[in-house]
Amino acid sequence: MLLNLSNHPSTHWPEKQTKAALDAYGEIQDMPHPEIDPESNTDDVLQIAEQYYLDIRKIDPIAIHIMGEHTFCHALLPMLQKAGYLCICSTTRRSVEHISDTEVRRKFEFERFRAYSGNP
Repeated sequence: MLLNLSNHPSTHWPEKQTKAALDAYGEIQDMPHPEIDPESNTDDVLQIAEQYYLDIRKIDPIAIHIMGEHTFCHALLPMLQKAGYLCICSTTRRSVEHISDTEVRRKFEFERFRAYSGNP
């Protein structure tokens, strides 16, 4: 099972991303990414990451799709990898359309999942 720990619930993923996840991992379970207060210090973020680590261990997924607030991901990734979990991110192609001087439309198209360095 793929645990999706991001700000983007899998129910909103494009069909290509959902199919890639189901083909590789069998099912998808969402875990909402925590709201990290911008005023939090490093120790606060580490405590949140440690709690998420414990919660993830209870679920025991095959892989974790982890994307979101950088210091949280940076704190949690090594814990998960040391425990033997495959941690991945999704890659996209980004296209930008300049509509006017003040308006831009961005479109992100899923391409594939990529493993983080340091995986077991």
